[in-house]
Amino acid sequence: MKLSYFELTVPVVTKNLTNLKVIFLKGWDAAQAEGMSETVFLGQRLTEDMFSLSKQIQIATDIAKASPARLCGTDMITLEDNETTVAELVARIDKVIDHLTQYTPEQFEGAAERKIELSYMPGKFQFGKDFLPDFVLPNFFFHCTMAYALIRAQGVEIGKKDFVGSLKLHDKA
Repeated sequence: MKLSYFELTVPVVTKNLTNLKVIFLKGWDAAQAEGMSETVFLGQRLTEDMFSLSKQIQIATDIAKASPARLCGTDMITLEDNETTVAELVARIDKVIDHLTQYTPEQFEGAAERKIELSYMPGKFQFGKDFLPDFVLPNFFFHCTMAYALIRAQGVEIGKKDFVGSLKLHDKA
């Protein structure tokens, strides 16, 4: 069975945004229990020159909303990156998940050969067949992992099961 670009993008990103939301909310619940302010929680960084927790969420959702649009050659939704609260970031995740449900497998036809141009790589492009495995998936998972690490570093009891989420298991014949 051959996997399509749709199957490698929309369900993967949707599932992992859902998992990210669960982790993020567990982190916020724990932070509140410890008396941590929302500003401190969202401003956490692994080190000074790395992005904050809120920025990690914004970038993960940016990749999630932009990548299918680029692979399909369609317009992408605009998000302002101006969220300052947990509720606003959760709403952002929900908005992207809702947007992803509107893609169809047919829209991804020709994705492998589509030329993908990124504004921060002027004069260059990637074909979709390279863009998805070389750029989209590593970057998306990097920012999800950074958000996980920032929350875990605060002592929140989350683990790989929270990050991976449920598995589609089948009975042996």
